[in-house]
Amino acid sequence: MLRVKKKVIVGLSGGVDSSVTAYLLKEQGYEVIGLFMKNWHDDSVTISDECPWLEDSNDALIVAEKLGIPFQTVDLSKEYKERIVDYMFNEYERGRTPNPDVLCNREIKFDVFLKIALDLGADFVATGHYCRKGTSVNSDGSETYHLLAGVDGNKDQSYFLCQLSQEQLKKTLFPIGELTKPEVRRIAADTDLITADKKDSQGLCFIGKVRLPDFLQQKLKPKKGVIVEIPADAERYMQKTTAFSDKYAELAHAAEKPIYHEQDGKVVGEHQGAHYFTTGQRKGLDVGGTPEPLFVIDTDVKTNVIYTGQGKQHPGLYRRTLFIHDSELHWVREDLRLAIDGTMDVMARIRYRQPLQKARLYKVEGGLYVDFKEKQSAITEGQFAAWYVNDELIGSGVIS
Repeated sequence: MLRVKKKVIVGLSGGVDSSVTAYLLKEQGYEVIGLFMKNWHDDSVTISDECPWLEDSNDALIVAEKLGIPFQTVDLSKEYKERIVDYMFNEYERGRTPNPDVLCNREIKFDVFLKIALDLGADFVATGHYCRKGTSVNSDGSETYHLLAGVDGNKDQSYFLCQLSQEQLKKTLFPIGELTKPEVRRIAADTDLITADKKDSQGLCFIGKVRLPDFLQQKLKPKKGVIVEIPADAERYMQKTTAFSDKYAELAHAAEKPIYHEQDGKVVGEHQGAHYFTTGQRKGLDVGGTPEPLFVIDTDVKTNVIYTGQGKQHPGLYRRTLFIHDSELHWVREDLRLAIDGTMDVMARIRYRQPLQKARLYKVEGGLYVDFKEKQSAITEGQFAAWYVNDELIGSGVIS
């Protein structure tokens, strides 16, 4: 009896990682189809004169022809605009800093794209992410899927997939997760793939390279405001920590974002819109004459004021604790979801490529505290915090 080949649709992006993903799957005996996602052609929001998706689409087609696999393009620009771009504008307008790559994976690659692939009869979708998928069998015969960090510590992309569900993981393959980037490039070169030496994309997911302020100015108009410098020895930083009888009150205090006023410091410059800036940002302030560089420690989009402090060690940059509301809390491992008053020791990060930090989770009514052992720099509203047990990413949420 002939064994029917499993069908896999690869998100063929025109880069080396997805190219090698398609090659490895074909070598493993899968029936492979390449699908290129066209996610942008909205002229009402100009990005640049370049057209990166066209070059990427051509490279993806050449790779598919080289591998002898079917190839087609699917236009997801409507969904991308609604789910990613409009969301980004809305978040920046609110003074938050979204992560388009995490959103793109949750909303486009592993939702819209996955559904298209399944409708085409695919058993799995595959992407060129540097992460791994593990599977364990439960006592009742059901399976649990594990989102594991990639072997290459320099390229581990599990953070970008922190919003995936068990159902999405069930239908997904990550063939290059066991490889390092140099090994991937070597396979591409040995296979004579056109993408072997192609540089990694640096821009927004599927859009390409773009200066974010230019992008935002298409919808969020410039609005002149002042830049205020808060001294490192401001009274608020000198105050001793209050003694708390309730642990949750102490956590709430530690997670509280400081509220600044113009009179707390001195005006040192002007800007073109507080919504263009984010906590921890250094570039774009254009304020000179300070002994140490200025960093954004807070933005107030209502009053249109940017608050800054000198140097990377400025106390305004650091907090120990963050809070995630229930509505923005996600568990990859639903079986590990904490009940009210539950706690868990984890390793966590608040941005891509940040070394994992020791933290403890506290589940309370309405949300979850992530309490780090050490204070963290530039905890930013709208970004994602993700937490791990060993090398498995088990949950994440949007920082409030």
